[in-house]
Amino acid sequence: MNTLTVSARGQVTFRKELLQHLGIGPGEKIEIDWLPGGRVLLQAARPTASIASFVGLLAGRTGKRASIDEIDAAAAQGWAGKK
Repeated sequence: MNTLTVSARGQVTFRKELLQHLGIGPGEKIEIDWLPGGRVLLQAARPTASIASFVGLLAGRTGKRASIDEIDAAAAQGWAGKK
């Protein structure tokens, strides 16, 4: 078991190995859930996705724009199992 030291300001610095284990990088957040018996659950905070964050995700990544007919044809091929 590893131990961490609490600073005079009540802060704790997590070791690099722990952050890597949790998959947490610089600027990311950590979620902490309090459990009975003085225990906590520590995990990487993962943002929940929404349709609003999805819309425009690929905007500006290509110069090509598909017409409605091209989109319909691609969707029909996808439903038919063709690529």
